[in-house]
Amino acid sequence: QVRLVESGGGLVHTGGSLRLSCAASGFTFRTYAMSWYRQAPGKERELVATITSGGSSTTYSDSVKGRFTISRDNAVSTVYLQMNSLKPEDTAVYYCNIPKRGLRDYWGQGTQVTVSS
Repeated sequence: QVRLVESGGGLVHTGGSLRLSCAASGFTFRTYAMSWYRQAPGKERELVATITSGGSSTTYSDSVKGRFTISRDNAVSTVYLQMNSLKPEDTAVYYCNIPKRGLRDYWGQGTQVTVSS
């Protein structure tokens, strides 16, 4: 059974930092790319960042490029999202996901990030 458990969210002031974690299980983590998404109230879910299976390549949305860093530790089946210089518009529920047909329908409960101005 695929399981994704996000953690690390919280309330921070503008300019602050948070590090999100997503613990994965139920599939061979090291062989799949992983992504982070976010969904703000009243908005569609948005792709934030993706990392390849080995971690050698990453991509980011324009809205977070230069501020967020995605990484992974295949030894513990965990993907991370380091978020720096946070802005109020980063407020959302953050989710990790497996960008692969047949697995992309699995979602965790998400972790709430709130950035106060």
